[in-house]
Amino acid sequence: MDTEGKSYSELHRPSSEFETRSDYLDHELTIMKPKRWALNLPGRDFRFEWEDLVPAIAGTIGITVMYSAVMTSWAGGFGLGQDFIVENVRVEMLVSAVLFVILLSGFFNPRANLAGNHGPMIPLIPIIAISGAHPLALAILLGVFGLILSATKGGSRLVKLTGRGVAGGLLVYLGAMGSISQIESLKSWADSLDIGHIALAVLFVNIIAYAWLARIGKRWLAIPLCSILAVVVALAMGAPFEFQTAPGLPNLNPAYWWAEDTGWKLGLPGLEQFIASLPFAILAVAMWSPDFLGHRIFQEMNYPAKAKNVLMDVDDTMTGCSFRQIIGTLCGGGNVTSSWGTYMIPAAIAKRPIPGGAILLGILCVIVAVGGYPMDIAVWRPVMSIALLVGVFLPLLEAGMEMVRDTKDTQSAGICIFASTVVNPVFGWALTMFLDNNGLIGDKERAKSLGKIDRWVIPGGAFVVSTIAMAAVGMLPGIPAMIGG
Repeated sequence: MDTEGKSYSELHRPSSEFETRSDYLDHELTIMKPKRWALNLPGRDFRFEWEDLVPAIAGTIGITVMYSAVMTSWAGGFGLGQDFIVENVRVEMLVSAVLFVILLSGFFNPRANLAGNHGPMIPLIPIIAISGAHPLALAILLGVFGLILSATKGGSRLVKLTGRGVAGGLLVYLGAMGSISQIESLKSWADSLDIGHIALAVLFVNIIAYAWLARIGKRWLAIPLCSILAVVVALAMGAPFEFQTAPGLPNLNPAYWWAEDTGWKLGLPGLEQFIASLPFAILAVAMWSPDFLGHRIFQEMNYPAKAKNVLMDVDDTMTGCSFRQIIGTLCGGGNVTSSWGTYMIPAAIAKRPIPGGAILLGILCVIVAVGGYPMDIAVWRPVMSIALLVGVFLPLLEAGMEMVRDTKDTQSAGICIFASTVVNPVFGWALTMFLDNNGLIGDKERAKSLGKIDRWVIPGGAFVVSTIAMAAVGMLPGIPAMIGG
């Protein structure tokens, strides 16, 4: 069929005309032509399908969990209480949902993935706090660096220079480590309450459910179904749970949050705080490319080959994340942002483009933030661990294993996993990309096709910059931190 010059609405066909639902969803992906930085409208440029509810629910659970984790870390670092955590999570959910999820990714640029949470930065937040850094200074620097990278197309260039073996190894490492972490967290929660048998039961039931969904080709249902099973099994076996967060609205006045005696109780940042925040901002932006790479790969693996127009644009996503970082923190939030994995991965598996699910997710985030009580369910340990396990980490692991089939790719993947284990995934990605692009490992023919800039300058620069940033904040084993030590 000739699609040139025809709009999405002209090419759309009802699902009844297709043999299977999957065929209909594939067709939708191939005919969409979303506008970048212009108004996209339901019906004219995209449609809502009931499959959009899956990534919307998954993303809402995931972001509530991650926001709660990051605000808890900030509160511990600066000696702030539970009221600060709850109100700050609500600020982040409302600001990101309305401005950047619904308006940006839903209506004005469906090629930009949602700006979510930068999970790998959460363990660093206590170090950021004691290093004399400032959340607002960190946000401004991170946003500025992100805008520079997106304007120069640096993000997409790094993604293109990451070979299949390197990407596969990175996904395997992230998936395996994340899966182990969530299983251990669930078991630790149960053991602390002397109900270890409940964790075993929750995990066993969900293993069976996930395997069954994979068998019938419905893995995109994993997060809602497995989360419900986690709640039902845990409560039925006597796990303690109570609602604590009452409905309400947060204070959205920046003056309240950045005063010296209210909100963060830090005041506005000075030059010293910007200097202390600098290496952390560089490190956060350095981590963006492998993070974005993993999310785009999921689209490429699950979408039909002709669906190029709906793949997330890495540079546009960086632009959205950069503005969201600055504006969200100016409004009082404390999130460190990145591409929204708990949305994108389920959306890709469900064969849905970004806009419809993004709008539904934004609405759900507003409901959760204002309602309060749903936040308690989302961050309850059985729901939190199972949702992240089946919705993010197991799919990452499976995708990485699927990518690594060739001997050359296996070699690069193995080195990436090895280096990531020695230091962290950013180090593993940067080092292995440099080695892979120079033909020292992996596909030597691919290396020969690259120019000097793509072989040496860009991969070498990424490795040097990220390594220096990691050394500065104490992330290299055996090397004391250069700041905050």
